[in-house]
Amino acid sequence: MIIGNALSVGLLGLKAFTIQLQAFISSGLPGFSIIGLPDTSLSEARERVKSAYMSLRCEWPDTRLTVNLSPASMPKSGASYDLAIAASILSARGIIPLSELENTIILGELNLDGSVLPIQGMLPIALYAKQKNITKMIIPYGNLAEAKLVNGIEAVGIKHILDLVDELNGKLEDEARPIAEKNRERALNAINTYDHIRVEEREKASDLHNANSNAIKCPSKNMADSVEPVNNDKPLNEIGDMSEVLGQEHTKWALQVAAAGGHHVMMIGPPGSGKTMLASRMPSIMCPLNEREQLEVASIRSLCGTLPYYGITDVPPFEAPHHTSSAASLIGGGADLAKPGIITRAHCGVLFMDEAPEFSPRVLQTLREPLESGHIAVSRSKGTTLYPAKFQLVIAANPCPCGYAYGNGERCTCKEKERIRYFSRLSGPILDRIDIQMDVPPVEKIITRKAMLENGASQMSEKILTSAMMRENVKNARLVAQDRFKKLGWSCNAQASGTWLRKYTSQKAIELINKSLENHKLSLRGADRALRLAWTLADLCGHTCPDLTDMAQAISLRTRI
Repeated sequence: MIIGNALSVGLLGLKAFTIQLQAFISSGLPGFSIIGLPDTSLSEARERVKSAYMSLRCEWPDTRLTVNLSPASMPKSGASYDLAIAASILSARGIIPLSELENTIILGELNLDGSVLPIQGMLPIALYAKQKNITKMIIPYGNLAEAKLVNGIEAVGIKHILDLVDELNGKLEDEARPIAEKNRERALNAINTYDHIRVEEREKASDLHNANSNAIKCPSKNMADSVEPVNNDKPLNEIGDMSEVLGQEHTKWALQVAAAGGHHVMMIGPPGSGKTMLASRMPSIMCPLNEREQLEVASIRSLCGTLPYYGITDVPPFEAPHHTSSAASLIGGGADLAKPGIITRAHCGVLFMDEAPEFSPRVLQTLREPLESGHIAVSRSKGTTLYPAKFQLVIAANPCPCGYAYGNGERCTCKEKERIRYFSRLSGPILDRIDIQMDVPPVEKIITRKAMLENGASQMSEKILTSAMMRENVKNARLVAQDRFKKLGWSCNAQASGTWLRKYTSQKAIELINKSLENHKLSLRGADRALRLAWTLADLCGHTCPDLTDMAQAISLRTRI
């Protein structure tokens, strides 16, 4: 009895696990079974594998064929196991030596003509392979650049099932080899034609997307050469600069505080006051992602299939869902196993919710868990998937449905009940988790730098905050916080525990917090968040500990005073 073997890797969220495939050819009526908790797409692999196998001009077993994927307790989905299933069958038939399959991971989707198609999630799989000391990976050629981002692994990219046989020193019959090579050539010609059309469509779609979106994109032309480190300057230029926002210097300063401490922000103001422009430029003032964060973000994008469009970049992600988005699109969804949602794609970056009261209350309530824990657990019929979701929330809202209940509210056409109903969608628990809550007043006068200089206000012109200035201030403040928390495992003030904050804050500053608690301006959670804000303000001002001014400003930012 000969049992063919092969190794592959599965993904449950971003968590990878090894899968052993065994193919057994036994006597009995002809049939092909795949066991080991497969989903529908994996069950369909039978037809894809059989057709691709026959493109080698090899005889398909005319008896019973069973392929087992273990461990059977782990759910398996997708078409990424096609190539490994084919390898196990080829080894059971004696075409590929079993010794060649040792310590080698095989991944890839098979087309009916035997061509090998790219899969999603290659980067986290490659990282797992390195962690497990696996020396070799045989993967689709379209995923080769992505796998080579991980050093220390021999990644071999193939385009056809015949390449798999050749790479593993397999032997075909003499009369089968020429026909298999012809089938390979025909299949690759079809793929090249399709890829040419797909690249043109992707370029058009990318141009249209970049013209209508504030998202950071690094589009690529060739999928095989797509995952390259990109220069940080170009994406930042595409985001825009804070100096392009007229006025709102106080709001820019508050956003600088938010970026320095990792604080969540809510901006309330009339239409046209610059809320969306300010939020979309948040990534331009944030600290560049470190290597660990870059890998986490890239792994999420690899799982979503968007890594070829972004590349590896140190610019924080920016996600801005439409207010009609569903809860499943936000937290992640899927029939059997949950796919990453918008909040996971915003990990290590900014989640911007414009017109927040227009979102469904149910959608807004889903933010409570990730705002506290930095991750989201999504349960579906075949298991629970844990995704990272440590984002910085930026909320923008009008003061009322018409947007003009600001100041004396003369232009407002809304009734009092409509205003109350409008803001009641933002529940107390959500608002309590937002550190900075501020008003964004309308800009009443346009003053250019040239006009300031002509009026002799040179000092005033220097106060216009640019992204470069703000980013430098944010970097310096973050370095101070990281040095303070290096033994505690926190990277910014927003992560500090309330116990630590209360222990090291001066008694006079605590008394100021107590007054706000007595006046019911702050909850206990709000008091801790005000303390975190005060420490960030102290870091920006060069203070070793928050003084009364820092604490007063923190309470002001917290309570919209």
